[in-house]
Amino acid sequence: MADRIPLMEIGNLQMRVSELKTKKGGAPWSEALVMTDDIQAFIICQAPGHPNDTHYHLHDEWWVMLQGEINWYIEEEPTPIRARAGDFVFGPKNRWHHLEPVGSEPTIRVAINARGEFHRYDRPGCKPL
Repeated sequence: MADRIPLMEIGNLQMRVSELKTKKGGAPWSEALVMTDDIQAFIICQAPGHPNDTHYHLHDEWWVMLQGEINWYIEEEPTPIRARAGDFVFGPKNRWHHLEPVGSEPTIRVAINARGEFHRYDRPGCKPL
């Protein structure tokens, strides 16, 4: 996996979503926001109707919704979690999950988890796109 240069680090402690949207344009896109010895955070923009893959992590992950609406499917949850701008969603470690952006506008979320964590597919129910 190639290293990504984070947008925020010592000397650059602030990032504006509006500036990033202008720079990146329409969905899809993602950028590394923060990468420390302990955590990593990515900002991700997806268009409605474009789900991600079904995967899991060895560490807990959580998300902050900044724009749009997403249905989160998390293993052992009986129904999807519908998250909107301003919501937080928690993804417990070792449970597969995937999400489906819905509605009429692109979604923007921040994903936060342990440094070096990646999508894993070696369990039943998991599949890359």
